[in-house]
Amino acid sequence: MSFLPVILAGGTGSRLWPLSRQLHPKQFLSLDDGPTMLQQTLERLDGLEKQAPIVICNEAHRFLVAEQLREIGADSSHILLEPVGRNTAPAIALAAMAATQDGDDPLLLVLAADHLIQDIEQFHSSIEKALSLAELGYLVTFGVVPTSPETGYGYIHQGPPLGPGFGVRRFVEKPDASTAAAYLKSGDYLWNSGMFLFRASRYLEELERFYPDILHACRQAMAHTKKDLDFTRLDDEEFAKCPDISVDYAVMEKTQHAAIVPLDARWSDLGSWSSLWDISDKCESGNSYHGDVIHEGTRNTLMHAESRLVVAIGLEDLVIVETKDAVLVADRRKSQDVKKIAERLKAEGRAEFENHRDVYRPWGRYESIDKGQRYQVKRITVNPGAKLSVQMHHHRAEHWIVVSGTAEVTNGHESYFVSENESTYIPIGQIHALRNPGTEPLELIEVQSGSYLGEDDIVRFEDDYGRA
Repeated sequence: MSFLPVILAGGTGSRLWPLSRQLHPKQFLSLDDGPTMLQQTLERLDGLEKQAPIVICNEAHRFLVAEQLREIGADSSHILLEPVGRNTAPAIALAAMAATQDGDDPLLLVLAADHLIQDIEQFHSSIEKALSLAELGYLVTFGVVPTSPETGYGYIHQGPPLGPGFGVRRFVEKPDASTAAAYLKSGDYLWNSGMFLFRASRYLEELERFYPDILHACRQAMAHTKKDLDFTRLDDEEFAKCPDISVDYAVMEKTQHAAIVPLDARWSDLGSWSSLWDISDKCESGNSYHGDVIHEGTRNTLMHAESRLVVAIGLEDLVIVETKDAVLVADRRKSQDVKKIAERLKAEGRAEFENHRDVYRPWGRYESIDKGQRYQVKRITVNPGAKLSVQMHHHRAEHWIVVSGTAEVTNGHESYFVSENESTYIPIGQIHALRNPGTEPLELIEVQSGSYLGEDDIVRFEDDYGRA
């Protein structure tokens, strides 16, 4: 039985700061040197009968999504861009409308892009059970079989048997510790996973019954879409009228046609560093580590090194995360409070909240190596065949030194090649462009100098990625 995956990829993942940033959140990260979480979400559906996915994401992440889909050979022609975040109920409505606009009415498997599922066979089994219920018109949610009295998840009280699943008595909020322990002991409560399966038309019918204003705003937004490369842009003003509300509150808690299928597949939403430690491989001392790490007399600690040696001595129950521009040290049992730090960094306008020193662009990436009052040094990588926009800067000049590969440079009215160990100079106000004509990545060092070095001092005239 075929279904259409709907991947919700708009989260910020602030509880995994400093690895997760606003412009590069956890769903686009690889936490184990393998595929990213978005890529894993799609790859774990391999072997099931499915259609090309719909991915819903923030506009700022559109090129990350397209590139990560391309890397695994996934269809990237159905990427919906949310102009503003309005939670899961409107996002799923957009996907349902996109899926039915040509007269089709598929079953939608709604998945978050930042969850971990380790037992793929059990996951597939639960999907097959949910498909049969969705075929009968039920709106199915997946309830994770709890393994501990977790207070960080919402719960679902399962009802009487219903085919291969159960009815739903009620959804309950995140409980306190004693209530969570009672839920676990009863065996009648499951963690709310935030994953769903239902027919597109059934979701729209129930949404119209309970929240017609969401449906109206989404219809208006979809009526004025614009195609931009692989992306579908919505009407900003109309979509902004949507209430900010989750699918649980808008539909699942109100419908009389909810069903739940238990999921016992080693699931985690990786909502904190502690949850990552829980599911990670550990040494005999209970330590989980990644990167260049040395530990002595340390127990039950997560250590994550990105760019340099991290040494831990005589520590217990900590989280230590090192990146190129920030270091986190936290009590593992209080790692949920990392979100408070991320919110503080955002309020203070700190660059460490928004992005890493490695910044990804549709043509490649750059890393800021050094910066002073009137200069900045970057390491730039341009993907094979990729081209930066035709642009100019009002306040800065640029020197490019090619480290490896060959650069095709447009400098005013001239076009020429710059090879390894050669350099060129772009004066202030000069229209210019950079292209990698080769089959290997182009690496160069860029030295900027001038009175203002901000990324907003770019005037684009032509752009392969629709940014001009």
